[in-house]
Amino acid sequence: MEAQYWQSDLAKECVPKENGRLQGVEQSTRKSGDFLLDTVKICTGEAAAKIGKPVGNYLTVECGRIDLLGDGEREQLARILCGELRGFAEKCCKKRVDPSFSVLLVGLGNASLTADAIGPFTLRRLNATAHLQTQDPALYEALGCSSVAMLAPGVLGQSGIEAGKIVGSVVKESPPDLVIAIDALAARDLERLATTVQLSDVGIIPGSGVGNHRWELTEKSLGVPVLALGVPTVVATSTLVWHTLAKAGIGEPDERLQAVLNSGNDFFVSLKECDLVTEQIAAVLSRAFSLAFLGSLAE
Repeated sequence: MEAQYWQSDLAKECVPKENGRLQGVEQSTRKSGDFLLDTVKICTGEAAAKIGKPVGNYLTVECGRIDLLGDGEREQLARILCGELRGFAEKCCKKRVDPSFSVLLVGLGNASLTADAIGPFTLRRLNATAHLQTQDPALYEALGCSSVAMLAPGVLGQSGIEAGKIVGSVVKESPPDLVIAIDALAARDLERLATTVQLSDVGIIPGSGVGNHRWELTEKSLGVPVLALGVPTVVATSTLVWHTLAKAGIGEPDERLQAVLNSGNDFFVSLKECDLVTEQIAAVLSRAFSLAFLGSLAE
């Protein structure tokens, strides 16, 4: 059963399970090392409308609580994400990821709000290399890296400007081959928090998972391919209530409860260890980006 008060950025959570396969959606699961990789491919506009996600490819890596993984498991996860990032990038851009490849990493979110800070925190751990192409070509060649530029546009309440407009202006001035948006996501199930990484080739609408749609970051709006990489860190209270009722086998809420859940008077909950979790997620994601795009700087 679908409901307005179910909010999630995860395509896997939005595909109906009770009626079997949905026409226009292809799903597959494979194992890589210790982790499961689930792929959801939304093929038709009709399926996209039913699910509430754009047509495209969505990869979900099931990894368990990232902050509880051992060092070896985190490195394994980072290397899996590295491979998937490079694969998605080369498929979207029809170009090899090598020193001629350019990527703009966009760290979305509010760095002052821990549960929303995955994007900015990830960029803090990375090194930009785009400027070296002109300022020190010999060093750039020796590094064997791609051209990496980074931008943390903040949120509308901080800058007064939509993050998407800021990114669009940068892309217009210096078009990269690819934009990758890194963001904190919203989930339906508490068990998804910090245990799932989603990579998609459809771009992202900042704030959409928490009912606060902003200027989109997509190939249509920016003119270059856009990947989105994120980890769920919050669950809406209305979503949590509905999901708990469903797991308990309780049927459709009555009209009074539905009215409350759909009222928009919502807030969002996160893990109590949110500060530690966000730092560990950022560490894994930054390692994946380093391995994918930064050549010898990743060693």
